[in-house]
Amino acid sequence: MKLQLSPEDAAFREEMHAFFTTQIPQDIRETVAARRELSKEQIVRSMQAMNAAGIAVPNWPVEWGGKDWTPLQRHIWHEEMQLAGVVPPLAFNASMVGPVIAAFGSQEIKERFLPKTANLDIWWAQGFSEPDAGSDLASLRTTAVKEGDEYVVNGQKTWTTLGQHGDWIFTLVRTDPTVKKQAGISFLLIDMTSPGLTVRPIELIDGSHEVNEVFFDNVRVPVSNLVGEENKGWDYAKFLLGNERVGVAPVGSTKRTLAQAKEYARTAGPGGTSLLEDPLVAAEIAELENDLLALELTALRVVANSADGKPHPASSVLKLQGTVLQQAVTELWVDLAGPNALATGAGEGSDVPDLARTTTPNYLNYRKASIYGGSNEVQRQIIAGTILGLRG
Repeated sequence: MKLQLSPEDAAFREEMHAFFTTQIPQDIRETVAARRELSKEQIVRSMQAMNAAGIAVPNWPVEWGGKDWTPLQRHIWHEEMQLAGVVPPLAFNASMVGPVIAAFGSQEIKERFLPKTANLDIWWAQGFSEPDAGSDLASLRTTAVKEGDEYVVNGQKTWTTLGQHGDWIFTLVRTDPTVKKQAGISFLLIDMTSPGLTVRPIELIDGSHEVNEVFFDNVRVPVSNLVGEENKGWDYAKFLLGNERVGVAPVGSTKRTLAQAKEYARTAGPGGTSLLEDPLVAAEIAELENDLLALELTALRVVANSADGKPHPASSVLKLQGTVLQQAVTELWVDLAGPNALATGAGEGSDVPDLARTTTPNYLNYRKASIYGGSNEVQRQIIAGTILGLRG
């Protein structure tokens, strides 16, 4: 089945394809294709190339670098980026703090931060989750007490993704402990070089250093770094999370990864034979391809029925099924690699194919996809209530 675009949208797709395959540095695309971890410098170069072309933050207001694109064009932009093996603009900048500052920040804060945020001159970290406030984020206990023209911040954040690269951290803090928990939270921007702020790495199950703990010990933050109004941070956080869930069904990247797996399988059998001749392998790949096509059609339906920037309820289906398929493809890679999937520590001189060595780390790492952007359990509840009309 082939999807039909209007001539205008087809031309737009060609424009995006040409840009992503010719203007993003080749070493970055090769690293993505090899399913290897990108360096900070590569992520910065990729986003700066997009920003130079004016397409890094299309979801922002036009006056701050956004594009007056249709929802379908934004979808095409996102999909072509993934298909080309291009790392998306850093989500903490482009999809999270940038839109919050643009919507709720003072003019001074907008001018101070938005251009540098779009160009990744500032690398933002996210300071939301705490050891006892993950799924129940409103229970956070990090405090910010006002002393003159400063807040004094104390507490701890955890699971701070790529916080080791952070220049600034956007943080939810409790500014009024006397009201109900959602009502006493503020949205504060904190320089990560501030005295009293410490970042400590957390080693993940795949051995990587992707997430961190962040500690605040009497960290002094200017009151001018407050976004919007004091004690309105919960409203801004909900707005941010709505943006975070945009593009949660990585159809393009999953299609690319599955195509790589299929190509790998052609010569991965004993003596270089094709695993595609195994009917079970062939059936599994065909089923995944069909499921991805169905997901792509659902994504387009959601785009077509999303109005006024509000996501269609079926976006929860995208998040849920997108995660399931993303994880299924990483599991397929492990199956295809066989014993070679255990060779994660093999060096560059190893006889084990490079793609096989990345299978287990990728499989383990993408277990997280069931949680971020709204856990799959929460998405099932949303689907039951808003789409199926079920009530507990």
